[in-house]
Amino acid sequence: MKNIDKEKIQKAVTMLLEAIGEDPLREGLVDTPKRVANMYEELTAGYRDDEKVHLSKTFDVSTGNIVIEKDISFTSMCEHHLMPFFGKIAIAYIPGERVVGLSKLARTVEVFARRLQLQERLTNQIAQAVMDNLKAKGVIVLCEAEHTCMTARGVRKVGSKTTTYTVLGDIDEANKMHILSLMR
Repeated sequence: MKNIDKEKIQKAVTMLLEAIGEDPLREGLVDTPKRVANMYEELTAGYRDDEKVHLSKTFDVSTGNIVIEKDISFTSMCEHHLMPFFGKIAIAYIPGERVVGLSKLARTVEVFARRLQLQERLTNQIAQAVMDNLKAKGVIVLCEAEHTCMTARGVRKVGSKTTTYTVLGDIDEANKMHILSLMR
């Protein structure tokens, strides 16, 4: 995806400020359109990044032991309300013949979190990327997040969290339950 159009975002934010009855030239708001454009560039950086780049540096392994990286914090933006949701992700995978550096799993989370998202899609995209790029035997991704579209507006249930998980590949029920318990 190409770079974002910051000028267009600034115009839209100016119109939004006017639409809610604010004066975009008021001292506290004069730089708001520029700040919002910069924020959206940061929050949507995942559209301009590629998980394959992060998951391509791998190392030979012959053990086949389960790899678990957990408590990977993230912030994303709900595509329905353009409000943030945030939480933690755990990734577990059974390597084929190669493993990836642990920081690369966190970078992969960022690629997909830095897009307009649904939590369910985010969870699936990360799992599929690990499965495809690492040729893993199996992968589980567990995501727990708080959505400000539920806590700051609407039903206003502060502290409520949503949990999603995806299982791909050859992981039997007993191993799945064991891995999920280790991921929590």
